[in-house]
Amino acid sequence: MSLLHLAILLPLLASLFIPFLYKQFRSVHTGWFVLLVPLTLVIYFSQYISQTMAGETVTQSMQWIPSLGINFVAYLDGLGLLFALLITGIGTLVVLYSIYYLDAKKEALHNFYVYLLLFMTAMLGIVLSDNMIVLYMFWEMTSISSFLLIGYWYERERSRYGAQKSMLITVFGGLSMLGGISILSLLSGSFSIRESFSTLSTYSDDPLFLVALVLFLLAAFTKSAQFPFHIWLPDAMEAPTPVSAYLHSATMVKAGLYLVARMSPIFAETPLWFYLVSGVGMFTLFWGSLNAVKQVDLKAILAYSTISQLGLIMSLLGLGAAALQVEALPDSLYTIATVAAVFHLINHATFKGSLFMMAGIVDHETGTRDLRKLGGLSQLMPVTFTIAMIGTLSMAGVPPFNGFLSKEMFLTGVNQVSESGLFHLETFGFLFPLFAVVGSIFTFVYSLLIVYRTFLGPKQHDKLPKKPHEAPLGMLVSPIFLASLVILIGLFPNLLSNTLIRPAVEAILPQVLAAGGEIDVHIKLWHGFNTELLFTFIIITVGFLLFKTFPKWQSLYHRMPKSFSLNHQYDGLLRRGENVSTGIHDAVMTGYMRSYLVYIFGFIVLLVLSSLFFFDAFAFDVDPLSSISTYEIILVLVLVSSALSITFARSRLTSIILLGVAGYTVALFFVLFRAPDLALTQLVIETVSVALFLLVFYHMPEISRKEERIKFKLGNAAISILVGLSVTLVALASLSQRSFASIAKYYIDNVADLAAGGNMVNVILVDFRGFDTLFEISVLAIAGLGIYAMIHFRKTGGIDK
Repeated sequence: MSLLHLAILLPLLASLFIPFLYKQFRSVHTGWFVLLVPLTLVIYFSQYISQTMAGETVTQSMQWIPSLGINFVAYLDGLGLLFALLITGIGTLVVLYSIYYLDAKKEALHNFYVYLLLFMTAMLGIVLSDNMIVLYMFWEMTSISSFLLIGYWYERERSRYGAQKSMLITVFGGLSMLGGISILSLLSGSFSIRESFSTLSTYSDDPLFLVALVLFLLAAFTKSAQFPFHIWLPDAMEAPTPVSAYLHSATMVKAGLYLVARMSPIFAETPLWFYLVSGVGMFTLFWGSLNAVKQVDLKAILAYSTISQLGLIMSLLGLGAAALQVEALPDSLYTIATVAAVFHLINHATFKGSLFMMAGIVDHETGTRDLRKLGGLSQLMPVTFTIAMIGTLSMAGVPPFNGFLSKEMFLTGVNQVSESGLFHLETFGFLFPLFAVVGSIFTFVYSLLIVYRTFLGPKQHDKLPKKPHEAPLGMLVSPIFLASLVILIGLFPNLLSNTLIRPAVEAILPQVLAAGGEIDVHIKLWHGFNTELLFTFIIITVGFLLFKTFPKWQSLYHRMPKSFSLNHQYDGLLRRGENVSTGIHDAVMTGYMRSYLVYIFGFIVLLVLSSLFFFDAFAFDVDPLSSISTYEIILVLVLVSSALSITFARSRLTSIILLGVAGYTVALFFVLFRAPDLALTQLVIETVSVALFLLVFYHMPEISRKEERIKFKLGNAAISILVGLSVTLVALASLSQRSFASIAKYYIDNVADLAAGGNMVNVILVDFRGFDTLFEISVLAIAGLGIYAMIHFRKTGGIDK
């Protein structure tokens, strides 16, 4: 295992010790131990910055399932390093924040930090895995760990609801990605993302290529809360604020963005990619900002703002595909969209992380997040108010904060691509700047609402559950650090240009470099008087007017019936699914063993007979058959007669005797066929079975004559006949043709040498098929324990006694 693999798995390995540390050091907040993990990792990953700046990559492979082409290949380039630093850097600040946010005396901290570290490993595994199967494994780990984090306060109904909702939607996306991986690996012949890209020209024209594209995007859209899959993210706000700050500013929701960025070299040259990624992203930007304005919960506003900002970044990644449609790119034409996507990805992590922490501080120190009860907190919480001002103004795109720079680049990218004439944009390209400007206007509105209704509005301290006051210094350190980055990046943006942004963009658009283009990242605060500046002026002016007149038009939000909302449709879908599944369960699960046997045997018959028919698998040849002796004919007649007689027997004792006759007759067959071990085993089984049957039926009540006369059922008779026919046909076909050489010769040649045994049957059962025997013994042991427990509870009268 390489050091890079160890870095990925370090949080998971550290989580194994958290319960012990929590139990042994109750006087120390467990978060102090956990803090060392992300802090160590961010220092470790920082050492790779110089390598990725030089265009170098790091690849470390560890064998896992080499026979299937599945190995744990850790691959670190500019894109992977950027996300690794975000995951560990923001993770460090979140853990520090959680130490002061979560009360060690009231919270199950061992559970919280185990879930958090599991999630951290999952995210690092996603962004640093080259093998798509390994990536998928970590992808689903994020779904599971986020489910546990969102439902951390499981005693609350809304927490359970939010956790289930996020799980169902994101796992649906994960299954879609698994389908995409299966198709792409079949087309490219490899599970490696890099190898799939290198052989792209050999399969990009295949019709299944577009199917794989759509399946990958479904995974990305569900994880990154793109419309219409965005509905899970607001309900995920029921998680503790440190979880919200981590999952929704730098990690989980960014996983979908990472997937789009990582798969862009493979799919981005396809027009469908451009339309879906940019179109869905742009509409999500508009829809998220439009719905954020009407929220009254502080974290709900931030949740919808996250949806909007994710849509902005997603649309930029889609618009950046335009850079692959030209051979040379002077002055970074069209690549600015991808540069803006990466830049805003970083900026969003800084200002949104600080805003989530600000919301947590307000909730922690006032006892509520309801904007209808908040107001006038600026004097009582001046530091928190300053953090909120910096974060919201950056999110709104106001200079000189970092959000303004990436928002300007966003408008530039939208404007350039819409006027390019690529992808037939001359007809509907105007929609991109239109949605961009309108979405940005509402972004400005909800940014002002956050600050005004929380800190600058009329004082309502009598409505607050707690007396408001400033948070302790420990809780302020993390948001202050992030707010400082907002200002620092805004004033000196080129600190990140060549260190993090350019290497990441080069990983997203490798075709640009291969075509002779150059990715120049030079960010300026002032670009002169241009179209983007005009857009910014419109956004600020119209946004401010809408903010001032908000009480007059906010009632418009209540005019849309709730039945039209996606949340209502989701809840209805769940209810209908439960009703349908309950109906199927009640119809199928009758409680009668004979019904279940009909289902099982009916399916087996359908599968076997259809396979024999459609694949022309039946063959009958008498040459391999041996001669039949008189003894064998007699035994067959006895066996058939006893089996048929059971169906007409009116006595349990008679049925048991006839069943024993059939079993002993089979044992005699084994004797004739020179298999004494099997014969002995069969005799023992039949003897024990007959004795057990007699013992059981002795204690059962007598059956009446009426119950003995079972009516003839055509369905049961048909199933019985078809099962017998299926087994007979399969047996005849197996004797008549052999698709594979018999393994008997292998056993004959290797029993003595490999297992040092003389009895072939014993060696096969104990050595060659040892796991089968072990599992059979385990099943019997479990069944025995279950029976013992039932008998014990019956004697004691139940668990309570």
